Amino acid sequence: MQHILVIEDDPDIRELIGYNLRREGFELTLCNNGQDGLDVALSPKQVDLIVLDLMMPRLNGIEVCKRIRENAEKRTIPIIMLTAKSEETDIVFGLGVGADDYMTKPFGLKELVARVYTRLRSIPQPAPVPLNASKFDTDIDVLRQGDVEIDRSRFHIKVCGTQVPMTLAEFRLFDALVSRPGIVLSRDRLLDAVTGGEGVLIDRNIDVHVRSIRKKLGESRDLIETVRGLGYKFRELQ
Repeated sequence: MQHILVIEDDPDIRELIGYNLRREGFELTLCNNGQDGLDVALSPKQVDLIVLDLMMPRLNGIEVCKRIRENAEKRTIPIIMLTAKSEETDIVFGLGVGADDYMTKPFGLKELVARVYTRLRSIPQPAPVPLNASKFDTDIDVLRQGDVEIDRSRFHIKVCGTQVPMTLAEFRLFDALVSRPGIVLSRDRLLDAVTGGEGVLIDRNIDVHVRSIRKKLGESRDLIETVRGLGYKFRELQ
């Protein structure tokens, strides 16, 4: 039974979410504030997915999301962020700190359940399946391109010997680009790489993820090149 952590301070919304997810057979933990939710997320108990409200007492959803993504053992847990805010800047900010998906209130409970299933299906298996139809695809566990090393079995990325923490979505996107140096990948194809072909995200969110990856790469940010009107590519190294 998969375990879902719901962190939501509104009791009515929390109970409605809990009722609908229990009907689907999920094990649930419900928390009414950010600090308690973070404690559960970082505890030894397995958490398969987190539904996280943005505005909460004690610790807001942004800070909860950041701390989970900073934890080496828990950073790949899918996070669906909920908020009453609907401005595009809020959505971009939520995705930028590591949320995998974003829903604004009021939202449909059937849609939330559908997104939960989509996120759970996208959780990586020990041997991630690369995209099709590229001579650069391999089944190897460790991929190296210049100073970049991707360990697919442990979901670790190193650049110039330094580990670069990434969310699951960022890891998949970066892996897709690095495994095809010099090949332009459209936003739609990168979306498929991130969601496993069951896209809930929209293509502009790929741009958000790319910006986040570039920020984490620091001085190596130019390894990802923008091809105007087409998409992105990993710079072909000599």
